[in-house]
Amino acid sequence: MKRRETLLAVGAGLAGLELHGFAGASATAQEKAAPPFAVDDAAGKRRTLDEFKGKTVVLEWTSPSCPFVRAQYASGKMQELQGWAKAQGAVWLSVLSTNPVRGDYLDPRKAMAFNQGRKAQPTALLMDSSGQMGQAYGARNTPHMFVINSVGQIAYAGAIDTQPTVDELVVPKSRNLVRAALEDLLAGRSVATPRTTPYGCLVGYSA
Repeated sequence: MKRRETLLAVGAGLAGLELHGFAGASATAQEKAAPPFAVDDAAGKRRTLDEFKGKTVVLEWTSPSCPFVRAQYASGKMQELQGWAKAQGAVWLSVLSTNPVRGDYLDPRKAMAFNQGRKAQPTALLMDSSGQMGQAYGARNTPHMFVINSVGQIAYAGAIDTQPTVDELVVPKSRNLVRAALEDLLAGRSVATPRTTPYGCLVGYSA
């Protein structure tokens, strides 16, 4: 088994207001355009960034084997966040960039069954087995999170939360940086902490 690299998460989330619906956002100097993508989901449907134009989109790089990802799901906090984000009008796309040559690769059918088994609630599960989407975004770890605002800018990129852990009991004690970013956008603000360092397992690209 390949050695997992863990990177320390930094930054702090902000408590925000639970409003309904994401306000229109304007790009700031620290935000950059989200790279376009065209990737099939686990159900075989082609998904593109243009499909979700005008919506807030969360990208979650995930893995079936990474203990950091497993802790998030075992705690129930990832599913809770997915459901909350979608209830506010956001799109949530989980992304598997694992190359087929790697031992933890799942084909679309198995990936869909795996996601159902862990009670995940994404809008779709994208099968980026070529790694092109992941490399375009610079996704390095699982979980590596991106929030794209309604004008197509990357408003947040980095860690899921402030406390790297493989212990599901520790996850709820951490401040969730993705929720903080979404709450800022809900309130019509620029994200206060737009970049943090992701932690977790290396994305399983071919190279």
